[in-house]
Amino acid sequence: MKAKSQKRGTNKSWRMDETYIKVKGQWTYLYRAVDSHGDTLDCMLSEHRDEEAATAFLKQTINNNGFPDKVVMDKSGANYAGLANINLLLILAGFATMIDILQVKYLNNIIEQDHRFIKKITKPMMGFKAFHSAQATIDGIETAHIIRKGQLSEENIPAYKQFMALAG
Repeated sequence: MKAKSQKRGTNKSWRMDETYIKVKGQWTYLYRAVDSHGDTLDCMLSEHRDEEAATAFLKQTINNNGFPDKVVMDKSGANYAGLANINLLLILAGFATMIDILQVKYLNNIIEQDHRFIKKITKPMMGFKAFHSAQATIDGIETAHIIRKGQLSEENIPAYKQFMALAG
């Protein structure tokens, strides 16, 4: 997502989840994270739903947004293992604090509702033919969603002007 460096700051309580997108007739996994206010933090398309993919997504999200105080997720074992890996890396790096992991089904409703926007656009497409085109399209959809949410500016700048600023 191109808009990452231009987004306003986020709070330190994150929601993390994944949803499914069809690519080449196979289900792939779209990892997404939002903060507790519903502001989009990051997304990553992966062919696998496992510890390695969850760890890579969390590293990418932390690189772009800084460290959270806590992450709320569903009962996904892969996501939990990925966040446990991040905490292990923090301990090995000598940090005194770790990221709190909360696995509470209903606190994750913010991100579950945010998935609806992606699904509404990708479902009529009936899947993608190539992984790289799926990633590029989803990045564009997420960027448009970030603009629509007003995450790129503190002022009331119309969405089309924010988009033109990104494109220019």
